[in-house]
Parts: sequence; C-alpha cells; structure tokens
Amino acid sequence: MTAAEFEPGQVQRVLARHRPRRGEPIFRGLVVLASLTVLLVIAGLILVIASQSIEGIRHNGVAFLWGTTWDPVHSIFGALPFIYGTLLTSFTALVLAMLIGVGVALFLVEMAPPWLAGPLGFMTEMLAAIPSVVYGLWGIFVLAPWLRDFVEMPLHDTLGWLPFFSGNPIGIGNFAAVVVLTIMILPTVAAVSRDVIRAVPLAQREAALALGATRWETIRIGVLPYARSGILGAGILGLARGVGETMAVTMVIGNAPTISLSFFSQGYTMASVIANEFTEATTDLYRSSLIEIGLLLLVVTLLINAAARLLVWRASYSAGSRSLLA
Repeated sequence: MTAAEFEPGQVQRVLARHRPRRGEPIFRGLVVLASLTVLLVIAGLILVIASQSIEGIRHNGVAFLWGTTWDPVHSIFGALPFIYGTLLTSFTALVLAMLIGVGVALFLVEMAPPWLAGPLGFMTEMLAAIPSVVYGLWGIFVLAPWLRDFVEMPLHDTLGWLPFFSGNPIGIGNFAAVVVLTIMILPTVAAVSRDVIRAVPLAQREAALALGATRWETIRIGVLPYARSGILGAGILGLARGVGETMAVTMVIGNAPTISLSFFSQGYTMASVIANEFTEATTDLYRSSLIEIGLLLLVVTLLINAAARLLVWRASYSAGSRSLLA
C-alpha cells in the first residue's frame, strides 16, 4: 500500500502508534553529535588562532590589511602583498582549471570511447595523488626552465608592452605558480564535473537530438544547464585547495612580497609566508603577525566558500525555474 492509498488522517494515526526502537535515540544523538563536532572544531580553530594573534592585531591595527611593507626587523608588518598573491594565483588557476577540467569531463562522458574513457579518467585522477612537494620539485627543475624558454620569452617579446607580460621572464614567479596550481586543481574539477555530467538524464540529450541539434548544441542546451550547479561545486573544491596550497607554490613563486600586474614577477602567498618564516620568527610580535596572516587566510577562505555557495544556490534555483517553465 502506498501513501496515496491511505485514508485522510490514517498516516498520522499510524505514525502516532509507531514506537521508536531503542537504537533510534542513540542513532539520532550520534548524528547530532557529529554535526556539532564540526561546528565546535571550526569555532575552536577560530578562537585559538585569534587568541594567538591578539598581540599582532593590537600592534598592526587595521592598516595590516593594506600595508605593503613586511619588515620584521623594524616591526613593520603589512599583509597586502600576500593577500594579492594568494588571490591572483588561486583565481587565475581556477579559471584555467575550470576550462580544461570541464573540457576533459565532457570528452570523457560525451565523446571518448569506453576503451579510452576509463584509462584517461584514471590518469586524470592520479594527478591528485601526487604530493605537493613533488609538484614543487618538478616545477623548479622542469617547469620553470621550460616556461622561461618557450612561453615567457615569446610572450615578453610579442606582448611585453602589456603590463601582464612585462618584467624579466626568469621562469620562477607568479606564472609558474599559476601553472602548478592549475595542474593540482585540475583532477578535482575534472572528476567532480565528470560525475555531475554523467548524472544528467539521458532524456535531455535525446530530446535535443530529436529536435535536430548537433552534438555541441546538445551539450550546450541539454547537458551544461542541468550540470551547472555541480560544475560550480567542483570549482569550489578546486579553489579551496588552491587558496591553501603551500609547498608547491612556495617552491616556484619566488617568495618576494611585491605587488605587480605582471605574471612574470615574483610574488608571495599567505600560506607561503607562514611556511617560510614561522620557524624564523624570533619575537612574539613577529610570530603573532604570522598567526594573524593565518587568521586572515581562514577568513578569506570562509568568505570565498560562502560566496561560492551562494553562487551555486542561485545557479540551482535558476535551473529549477527553467525546468518548471519547460
């Protein structure tokens, strides 16, 4: 008997007579405890980092956010170069990884034969298993010289009049960090996007083909609109790794607290400066300022994830509205 076959009020009477078993309250309590544990961990993390950075917050003030000088010897601390380097490398790598990753996912699901889709998908996911320090070593000894000779020099010779490609192309810098981050984000974006695209109902593709659409039109009309929220979710996961990545970026970005529009210039990120200088912090103020950067990195990550979740919600809502109108 289905729920529709019950008489009015019969479902409520059945539920009222239902006696929960002994294990049900225990299960409910465990689930609630697990949910509260996540909130307690986040709150405790914020409180501990904030308490350890109180001295730096009092000394640096609000000017810490837009200060451009980082001079521990004279107790001058400005975090703007690190914020700029983090956002520049992370968002540029995200854009490149989204373009490549979604293309890989579409190829694996829509075009690749089964004998190629399986091995290629496995090799793409294997990129996520490589440790970040290995990416950093590869970036120093292989990627940076190759970028300097075959990418940065030609771009500098042809487009050097643009501020994005000016400066001295030496291989180590923001451009190398962007490429390394793109490769590290790519498997997450490709794997999640592949699963999301594969979950799109086959009827969407059949309807578009029945109306005479080409393969590209079928993907554009029948697949991408319904997979948009999932693809944006894949971008969130990739961005979360890109913002907090430490070792690989530290080894190839150059570690210079400068602000420049040129991708060939050296830079610094918030995670990199903590990893590089925390063991060298000889004063309490120096150490507290580095922890303050960690607090700032946590706040930036939370803001990015909140904005991304809002974007996913808007995309899901618009897709649902189109489905109802259809």
